[in-house]
Amino acid sequence: MIIAQRIVADMKAQGLTAGDKLPSERAMLEEYSVGRGTLREALRYLELQGTLTLKPGPGGGPVVASPDASHLAANLMLLLQFAQAPYRVIMEARNALEPVMATLAAERMDADDLARLGETVTNMRDNLADRATFLAANKGFHDIIAWSSGNALFGYLVDAILGMLDGTVLGIDYPLHRRGAILEAHEKVYQALSSQDPTLAGEAMRDHIMEYTRYAEVKYPELLTQEVSWDQVLA
Repeated sequence: MIIAQRIVADMKAQGLTAGDKLPSERAMLEEYSVGRGTLREALRYLELQGTLTLKPGPGGGPVVASPDASHLAANLMLLLQFAQAPYRVIMEARNALEPVMATLAAERMDADDLARLGETVTNMRDNLADRATFLAANKGFHDIIAWSSGNALFGYLVDAILGMLDGTVLGIDYPLHRRGAILEAHEKVYQALSSQDPTLAGEAMRDHIMEYTRYAEVKYPELLTQEVSWDQVLA
């Protein structure tokens, strides 16, 4: 772990970004004064965290990657499984967090992010009958708002939560009328963000998430009491 932390610190100090190669194994063995097994364990750990990739063969070696929230989601799912927590806890987290994110996004969202958000709404409207495309746009909508809050922690948390609570994994269906209700809610949130009204944006998002919660509670109550399972996390 110490060696892995030193490698990451050096990556930051050298300004390395995704796609940049790290020094050769021989150079790192000399730099960190450790055995080959220790260095490889450290690199393997960083690979599992999504921080780098290990390319085999001549000219290969460790290459800096761009970690995403899938590793956070997997770790959270594992912890929740051991805590025997039901899926309801994830929904409750969304109810608590997403209105705050929308409130901050109304104050901090720039024109480019607002335009991207509008594109997801248009995409949902144009593909109302295409369930897969609609749900992908739905995820993008929440993702853009989270990152537009200006808080990276919120961004990663929503990425992780949406990966953990995908209704299709649990067996929740989204028929056409339900997709229409989601679109209507997104339009209200988008309008509030467009007007840069933090209070209205927070309320619109709260109403949206609460409506989704009620839908799940009425239609799929048994799924919300189902214990979180690590093997259901989305890749």
